Amino acid sequence: MRAIILAGGKGTRLRPYTTLIPKPLVPLGGKYSILEIILMQLKRNGFTHVTLAVNHLSNLIMAYFGDGSRLGLKLDYSLEEGELSTIGPLTLIDDLPENFLVMNGDILCDLDYRAFFSRHIETDSQISVSAFRRQVKIDFGVLRYDESGRLTAFQEKPVYDFDVSMGIYCINRAVIEALPRGKTYGFDSLMMDGLARGQRIDIRPFSGYWLDIGRPDDYQHADENFDELSAKLGIE
Repeated sequence: MRAIILAGGKGTRLRPYTTLIPKPLVPLGGKYSILEIILMQLKRNGFTHVTLAVNHLSNLIMAYFGDGSRLGLKLDYSLEEGELSTIGPLTLIDDLPENFLVMNGDILCDLDYRAFFSRHIETDSQISVSAFRRQVKIDFGVLRYDESGRLTAFQEKPVYDFDVSMGIYCINRAVIEALPRGKTYGFDSLMMDGLARGQRIDIRPFSGYWLDIGRPDDYQHADENFDELSAKLGIE
């Protein structure tokens, strides 16, 4: 099984932690980097070949992980010279298998990656998206009214539930082969264009542990609670 990890971002939201090192190498609990945890999880789930799509401070990432032998993986790199968003970097990889896992390099979760990948294959999906339920609370009273301006309903600080992308996908190679090579192309475009083209996009709801380490508060929480976190992720 093959996985592509997107590790080329500048991590601007996580500054100052990412001033000198790339976000995937930010340490947790003084023991492992974020990307190291992801790679260990993928290895445990049966993935043998991982490609890191890198850009910002790529030399540090490549020097740290090398060929992946230390982790028992075949590890190689795809270097993007500009910012290509989420999906654009995949068009630079010439040896994509028929189906592969794609994920962001700053995600900590206890998703069963093997089962997620297997389900994608079994259902003949073109794109599979792992989704998480998030609640958004509106801190104001919400007014609803008709065209004449007359109040029709009122909600005090309503709470809405949304299913959001976790930044973890399985994709069929044909989807990427249809895209222009080396052009900026994001996940939002993949979804909108996929709908327009009638592609089969399957959403896989997930209710376990998921943390996108995109902000200093998220990182501090993960770092301070690393012992509890490592138990959830199955990391020793």
